[in-house]
Amino acid sequence: MSDDRLRLTVLGSATPYPSADNPCSGYLVSGGATRVWVDAGTGTLGPLQRHVRLDELDAIWISHLHADHCADLLTAYYGALYADIRLAAPIPLYGPPGTADRLADFLTNSAQRSPVESAFAVTELSDGHRVAVGAMALTSRAVEHGMPAFALRVEAGGRSLVYSGDTAPCTALTELAADCDLLLCEAEGDDPAHHTPEQAGATATAAAARRLVVTHVGRAVTPERAVTRAAAHFAGPVEYADPGATFTV
Repeated sequence: MSDDRLRLTVLGSATPYPSADNPCSGYLVSGGATRVWVDAGTGTLGPLQRHVRLDELDAIWISHLHADHCADLLTAYYGALYADIRLAAPIPLYGPPGTADRLADFLTNSAQRSPVESAFAVTELSDGHRVAVGAMALTSRAVEHGMPAFALRVEAGGRSLVYSGDTAPCTALTELAADCDLLLCEAEGDDPAHHTPEQAGATATAAAARRLVVTHVGRAVTPERAVTRAAAHFAGPVEYADPGATFTV
């Protein structure tokens, strides 16, 4: 496997809280020497460190501010500033509007605001936001989740992967995922702010994605059943985001 290949490593995929062997939503996306922590759900900081230290990250990208996608930013803050990590500069953090203030609200326990900007250089996402992070091009689109929420397209070395974040089926996600090599799509269940497994398959088909990985599967559905249900609506390969798995794009 070439070091330049785009890779997706699943740190966790559980919702809405970790299971005994599966943290919440979090992924390490890497390509060449570039490494981005995508969503920092509850429990994902631990397995992240099997692959990369906080001070080796090129960026963090957060889809939305529900705890099962961002809670480990709180412990990452302490790790970055008050333990064995010595940051050369704050870690670039791309997140929804209000990310810095939300972190500060949680962390501050005195009259002085916690210095979240010492750990994270926060850039607020907007629909169509684009940024180059090392070897990767990151494009974000606003999606439909009843709150500010974003999906992500990562391109590197002529390959592409798209992450839905949490969202109902929507045109923005289908457009973002057009002709992607891998679509990582949530399959929570029947909540109208999420995809069902069937809708994940339909989104992959509408986008002409080459491969589908279902994630964020609700607890009422087994991963195996979610894959089967999604595959009924998508002719390409369908897999589950098993914690610890790495997908080479």
